Amino acid sequence: MAEEVKERIESELEVKAYIQNLKFALDNGAQITFQVKRLVDKERNEKYTNQYTMNTLFPDESVEEALKRELRTLTVEEYIRTVKDLKFPKRSEMREFGKVYNGTDDVYIKIRVEVLGMYGGATVFIMSFHFAEKAFTADMFPYRKEVTNYK
Repeated sequence: MAEEVKERIESELEVKAYIQNLKFALDNGAQITFQVKRLVDKERNEKYTNQYTMNTLFPDESVEEALKRELRTLTVEEYIRTVKDLKFPKRSEMREFGKVYNGTDDVYIKIRVEVLGMYGGATVFIMSFHFAEKAFTADMFPYRKEVTNYK
């Protein structure tokens, strides 16, 4: 029996289509589900938690509005990979992105967009939006075109 693939790199066209669907969902009333506090955060340095990152980067904004705005700006160049949701294998895959804030702050973003039926609403589930525990490197980004300050 073949081993199930837990992660993969989608084609650039597939990533562009995903981002387009994400923006469409956000522009058409998608419900945002964001885990501000997560169980894994109990074992993690506070700096690398969703809550700390949101409070640091967007201290005077509603979390939902800040996330909607920031997700709308994602690009194919910020795509890292697509991963299977191991906790909920029947759910759609999650996409990982990496975005740099303030020129030096690497932020890891892991999301899933679920469209409920042809006429139903969409949900954007944001598992992670936190400072990266390991610095980004250029080889993490399959579609990065420009040279950056990555190590």
